[in-house]
Amino acid sequence: MKIEANSYALVDYELLSDAGESLDDSAAEDGKPIRYVHGYGMLVPGLEGRLAGLGAGDKKELLVPAAEAYGEHDDELVYELERSEIDGDVEEGDEIVLEADDGEQRVVYVVELLDDVIVVDGNHPLAGVDLRYRVHVREVREATLDEIARAASDLESVEPHVHGADCAHDHEAPLMSLGRKKPDLS
Repeated sequence: MKIEANSYALVDYELLSDAGESLDDSAAEDGKPIRYVHGYGMLVPGLEGRLAGLGAGDKKELLVPAAEAYGEHDDELVYELERSEIDGDVEEGDEIVLEADDGEQRVVYVVELLDDVIVVDGNHPLAGVDLRYRVHVREVREATLDEIARAASDLESVEPHVHGADCAHDHEAPLMSLGRKKPDLS
């Protein structure tokens, strides 16, 4: 069987930057293979599309351009926050969850600490990066009805948001910190 709509796939992978740096590896000590139902947007679009047609045992290197992965880097999503707007200490590289007055939450990454301000970036850490995946498909089978229902439910609960000229919210709106953690690049 080949990977197609409504098939369940188990895939080992290594994710490399366009410069060849290993960013994630399912064989790492804390790594896990990709387990997903094809056709429900569970993976970055460029990867999911390139896995289609592969079967169990297939090994392949797949190049996913930034535009089909985490998008191009948007300079408008890099901005300054007053230190007083952030609860607690932060360090460069921290992930901060911010909430606008309307309840919308946004994840930003601390990129620079200045005297009175913190420079944050709302882009995914891999935005603007072409990704190279080395994949090994371990299993492909028809997904169960429960797996399909969960995948469909997850798809319905995701509200995609593309920042750009038609974006309806203000990126400069005052935000408050809800929490922080180190970024997950997977």
